[in-house]
Amino acid sequence: MDGPIRRAASGTHWRTQEMFLIQEVMNLIGKGLRLDQVAREMLHLLSEIVGLNRGRIVLKDPEGEGYRIAHSYGLTREEAARGRYAPGEGVTGRVIQDGHLIIVQDIDKDPTFLGRAVARAQLPRGAVSFLALPIRVDHRTVGAIACHRIRHRERALSDDLTILRIIATMVSQLLTLNERVERKTRALEEHNDMLARELRIKRARYGIIGTSPALLRALAQIEKVAHATASVLLLGESGTGKELFARALHLASPRRDRPFIKVNCAAIPDSLFESELFGHERGAFTGAVEARAGWFEQASGGTIFLDEIGEMPAILQTKLLRTLQEGTVVRLGGKREIRVDMRLVAATNRDLAAEVAHGRFREDLFYRLNVVPITLPPLAERRSDIPDLVLHFLTRANQANQRNVNLTQAAVAHLARQPWPGNIRQLANFIERLVLLASEGVLDVEDVRPMLEGVPVTAPTAFAATLYPAPEREAALRAMGTVRPYLPADSHGHAELRMALSQAGGNKTRAAQRLGLTERQFSYRWRKLQSTV
Repeated sequence: MDGPIRRAASGTHWRTQEMFLIQEVMNLIGKGLRLDQVAREMLHLLSEIVGLNRGRIVLKDPEGEGYRIAHSYGLTREEAARGRYAPGEGVTGRVIQDGHLIIVQDIDKDPTFLGRAVARAQLPRGAVSFLALPIRVDHRTVGAIACHRIRHRERALSDDLTILRIIATMVSQLLTLNERVERKTRALEEHNDMLARELRIKRARYGIIGTSPALLRALAQIEKVAHATASVLLLGESGTGKELFARALHLASPRRDRPFIKVNCAAIPDSLFESELFGHERGAFTGAVEARAGWFEQASGGTIFLDEIGEMPAILQTKLLRTLQEGTVVRLGGKREIRVDMRLVAATNRDLAAEVAHGRFREDLFYRLNVVPITLPPLAERRSDIPDLVLHFLTRANQANQRNVNLTQAAVAHLARQPWPGNIRQLANFIERLVLLASEGVLDVEDVRPMLEGVPVTAPTAFAATLYPAPEREAALRAMGTVRPYLPADSHGHAELRMALSQAGGNKTRAAQRLGLTERQFSYRWRKLQSTV
């Protein structure tokens, strides 16, 4: 009975040692030490407690094509430096290439054993074994863990292999965590670099971000005419930032301390146009209980910006022309002329020359407005500005929504390659949507790409049509999600609405975005749902 009892006692001893080894390794991992520190201590414990000596972890050589001993215990610096292997080379190379365990029972009798790192004379006399196991991350072999083993010993080979497999699994988990931390750290460093660059360069002259040649040319034209009094006509696609340029002209002019009045001609009903622009006297129409100064009077001494001037009714174009020629306005219902001194900046995304040719815009007013025409570049001509614009809109959206979403440089570069037919407005809307729907703190290309498929923005104007021929424009719109398809009132069922609202945490705006609806469309469908419950 002495033999079985001795073997049982020996087995209990080794189990205790194994548990102690695993506990110590887990403690090391829990301390959050660097990978090299934890790996070396793992191999140290493996040698001291279990007796598997000269352990080494072989990983991809960051400076070369093959693999090298990255971490070791019991090897000199020179021995570790010699441990370099190509896939399939020697025992270690075959383990990495094939992804299978290899056991060399006697290194002196195996012709494939290289003995490259440790000279045979440095090893014990007698039979020495060599064990090598693959290290896997995400189902792919990324390296190997190997060690020497004295062949004749009390401990069973199967037990040594079991503990080696456990250690290999822990190493693979450490490598996975280390890779994720490094990736997130790199992304944060990239973002910090972008922020530092923004603070250092101070690109936002007049609030206009960018340094591309096309943008700088437009800004140079603005500054060149800023001190004049002639009218300026800003031309360009919708979404190119005409209001910002108009404000830049005002800020660069001697009128910078006086009012800057902006008027969107497309947003004023025809019946209120004259009253809004020129003002009215008391009793001029039903509801006019008191006199009111129009926008021209309020802008006196400063600058008035008439956006979408192509939408102005024909009858008021004559009155506007007179105001520009005479420098006076007559209020609706009034008789006296009121002198005004304002600089007019007009903007349009229409081809006014074509509008004149079709009789929809007065020719004399067009020539009066077209004294200094400045064409604003589309985003397609400002690709080098897109990273800066992305950073600006990202910061703004994070602050507005109390989020902390960042993009990797690869994701920003991917956005810079998109067509953006809706220009800066489309980009800003997309970034805000990205921030609202992001489930991760740092987004890479694969996170951004799916969101590019559903960006709801206005379809491009006639200016965009000149940049994108019909087939290309249609493809670009489809790819960028610039056209929202018609959806009937019953387009989404009860389950879809409830699920979207649940996923959005009860936020109807985000729920609508998930379904490709506007908030109004979602709310209408939700009210219908509630009324049927």
